[in-house]
Amino acid sequence: MNKIKLETRDAIIEAAFQIYNENPGASLGDIADRAGVGRATLHRYFPGRNQLMAALAMIALTELDAAVEAATQDAETYEEAFRSSIHAIVPLASRQWFLAQEAVDADPKVAEAYAASLAELRDDIDAAKAEGLFARDVPTPWIVEAFENMTYAAWSLVRKGEATPKQASDLAWQTLMNGLN
Repeated sequence: MNKIKLETRDAIIEAAFQIYNENPGASLGDIADRAGVGRATLHRYFPGRNQLMAALAMIALTELDAAVEAATQDAETYEEAFRSSIHAIVPLASRQWFLAQEAVDADPKVAEAYAASLAELRDDIDAAKAEGLFARDVPTPWIVEAFENMTYAAWSLVRKGEATPKQASDLAWQTLMNGLN
């Protein structure tokens, strides 16, 4: 019986990622239909939209972390690691775009996980500054915001079909390193 529950939950999660990327305002009924379950079944797993969004956000953070870890595990410099991480993150836009538009950090677990992710990014930026990748006199919070916004801009271009993930990743990296020159 546990196996069925896990499969049902996974079906709901995957349906939610698909549907919300197509229509961020979709109803839970739309999610249930796509997952092939009844609304009552969906509500057993996720009592409301907020709980479903929190679950999606946690999965997205885990997926982002796993993608970055895999892409950077053999990096020999912070420059290589940051460039690889952008190239790993941007292709996830097709799955996770809608979460950038949601206020999911009201959930304590999501907020805690996101804060931990940002703390790790700040630490990596500080180490990259020591390596010479970023200017030491540029505040770390500024670089964090620049990195996050370059990633968002890349996601936006991919979402609109104006660039491939590789093109958008390259543009994000170029802009982060050189500004708009």
